[in-house]
Amino acid sequence: MGGLAKEILQGAARGGYSQGMLQTVLQGGAVGEVSPFRDTYLKAFRFMLLARILDEKFASLYRAAKIHGGVFLGRGQEALSVSVGYSLRPGDVFAPLIRDAAGRLAFGEPVLDSVRTYLGSPLGPMRARDGNVHRGRPEAGLLPMISHLGAMISVVNGVLLARRLKQIPGSVGAACVGEGATSTGSFHEALNQAAVEKLPLVLVVANNQYAYSTPTARQFACDSLLDRAQGYGVEGHAVDGTDLEGCLKVLELAVARARAGNGPQLIEASLLRLCGHGEHDTAEYVDAKLKASSLGRDCLKIAEQSALHQGWTNSETIAVWRAEAVQKVEDAVAMVQREAGPDPFEESWQALSTRDLSEGNE
Repeated sequence: MGGLAKEILQGAARGGYSQGMLQTVLQGGAVGEVSPFRDTYLKAFRFMLLARILDEKFASLYRAAKIHGGVFLGRGQEALSVSVGYSLRPGDVFAPLIRDAAGRLAFGEPVLDSVRTYLGSPLGPMRARDGNVHRGRPEAGLLPMISHLGAMISVVNGVLLARRLKQIPGSVGAACVGEGATSTGSFHEALNQAAVEKLPLVLVVANNQYAYSTPTARQFACDSLLDRAQGYGVEGHAVDGTDLEGCLKVLELAVARARAGNGPQLIEASLLRLCGHGEHDTAEYVDAKLKASSLGRDCLKIAEQSALHQGWTNSETIAVWRAEAVQKVEDAVAMVQREAGPDPFEESWQALSTRDLSEGNE
């Protein structure tokens, strides 16, 4: 912890700062009014930081053979992901993908949910029953992921149509896919359905240049994936996926337009996955020129540098945030590692849709 951060925390302990003053100072500004966007930016940055540290912990546990199944990191996609989760509000629907830890956290997923799922605790949302990336809490609007990419779009459409039939107004549904999923039939069918029904769908495409190891040149021939939005009569938005400010503003606009009745919104974010498809993948197929280009920038580092440049925070405060995030992750992992695993002799092996295992029943 830096000297300034220690002084701030010691001052608070002595009663020298009110809680509001402490929050303002820790955000890196003078005591006084905090601009709404700075507050949004710094909160989003902290979710990105927490997601990166959580991902790194999962990678470490995977290498130590403490996790069974794949580990898929969101490194390089946190700015886009957090902007999706942060732009939504209670009552909305979010269908994240495997690299959306930051968006999940911003939408309200507890760190314990992800840790319990990865480590196979029966106390987790999936009760140790499924792969570690398929977790969710449908009652809270967080949908468990279907591994067949593109399939979640129609699921979000179904939720939005159901709410329309029930006359529940104001909901927006966000579905995340990679650019590879735009080549699947499920993507085109669901996008067409959303356009015809004018659903409040926000479809976020993370164009990370590779569908696993297949480059975009072998995936589609159009100049831009926004051409597909135009083909279906859908509004399209392009954004630099390495720029947190740009992602936050574009997602805010798209969600607002969907909520206002302007139909589906498709966002194409250009970036590069800064890791393999999973921890099992060395990603040697990634072009070195892409890594050296602006697409290969680390969005977390860029966000930190921008916040410092704007004078919205300082290095000492970021060190405090990082230490807090590390402690939060370590505490969660330590707690879950003490929890008993599933007992096959006590397990009823019934589907989650049955009364005993349905959501809300312990």
